[in-house]
Amino acid sequence: MDAYSSSHVVMLVVFVAGLPLAVLLGRWERRTGSRLVSRGAAVAIPLVHVPTQVYDIATRFELGVSLPFHLSDLAWVAAAVALWTHHRYAVALTYFWGLVLTTQAIVTPSLGEDFPDLRYFAYWFIHLLVVWAAVFLVWGRGLPPGWRDYRFTVAATFAWAVCAYTFNELAGTNYGYLQRKPGGDSVLDLLGPWPVYVLAEIGIVIVVWAAMTWPWGRRERRAASAASS
Repeated sequence: MDAYSSSHVVMLVVFVAGLPLAVLLGRWERRTGSRLVSRGAAVAIPLVHVPTQVYDIATRFELGVSLPFHLSDLAWVAAAVALWTHHRYAVALTYFWGLVLTTQAIVTPSLGEDFPDLRYFAYWFIHLLVVWAAVFLVWGRGLPPGWRDYRFTVAATFAWAVCAYTFNELAGTNYGYLQRKPGGDSVLDLLGPWPVYVLAEIGIVIVVWAAMTWPWGRRERRAASAASS
């Protein structure tokens, strides 16, 4: 699929249109005390994604593509757990991974297949739903992250990067684009050659995630101060 082709633009429109809807649904749940949307989405994610992954592996397995070693493969698990449990760490992973890393995959997708290929639908289903889940949980349900959640997410991401890099070295793959940049246009092209772009990406992500935590952490401190006075 070519970036900003008609099949890409359609998904971008769907993505943007779904953001306010995610907020409204989350606020409806918070107001009514229901978990209908949370639980429904939590079930829908593996119910749709797992069979498509199994089918993909069974019919056209590719070592460098088919295994669930991209961070987005962990993001959908985090999103499903967060939607079902509303646990703070799962919500934090969905928030940080979804709004920064998964959004990058939406804006500059690395996808060889186009509409109406199964991989096309599987790719967009999981990437859009992860970001919508983050917006739903944080701005809709009112479950923002704090600094403890930030530190947990950074540590979890580093652990994934070490495991993915080690597997890439052994198998000659490129999960997480830790060994080389993806083909086609990518924001990583702006960050220099390997390993400069990897180090730059780490630094940028840590700073951006801190900026994404700061307003929530500040509000949390104010609430704690007001409660103790």
